[in-house]
Amino acid sequence: MFVTMIDKELLNLFESYLTDKRKTLYKKVIADRTCHFTVVLEDISQPHNASAVLRTCDIFGVQDLHTVENKYINRISKYVAKGSQKWITSKRYKSDGNNTRICFDNLREEGYQIIATSPHNDSCLLKDFDISKKTAFVFGEETEGISDFVKENADGFLNIPMVGFTESLNISVAAAIILQDVTTKLRMSDIDWQLSKEEKEELYFDWLKNSIKNSDVIEENFTNLNF
Repeated sequence: MFVTMIDKELLNLFESYLTDKRKTLYKKVIADRTCHFTVVLEDISQPHNASAVLRTCDIFGVQDLHTVENKYINRISKYVAKGSQKWITSKRYKSDGNNTRICFDNLREEGYQIIATSPHNDSCLLKDFDISKKTAFVFGEETEGISDFVKENADGFLNIPMVGFTESLNISVAAAIILQDVTTKLRMSDIDWQLSKEEKEELYFDWLKNSIKNSDVIEENFTNLNF
């Protein structure tokens, strides 16, 4: 939903409920948001892991999170997410079909390459990863990792080098390491990584609405008075 002329009147109404300090903070955070990178969680079984990744996306300015639910329902722990679910755009794939395929098809239509996180033989080391392309990073189920479908259909694989006896990282730790690295490099690059003006307006409108108690009632009353 892009903000139309009538929506701007509603936006002004929503803004009246917030302090100038809060509105300035929203705009500052939105200026650092990006959709150049996104994250896909495939069948994460533990709510604390999915919630930690959600929180990590917010911290590093990655706006969109895609959750694929073939075997497990994606659940969020409010104690781990710390409210980050209000600021991230979550897209769930939970039909009876191949949800991973549906997710990948949608991402490719939006111009993303699919990069699976795995110690695959053809994996690219994190330090060598090319950040120039729009990328969806896929993280698989805690025990088994990414599915065979992901292994067969990913455009590439990404590996975090490890030198200890332990050969794997917790999914939330892996996501944090990868997103911190790639978003830092992104912001130091000449790549056009920020949201468009329309995307910023839409996100600002959504955040205002999510911050106001009974915003749906306020919007309904506004609509009734203007039509």
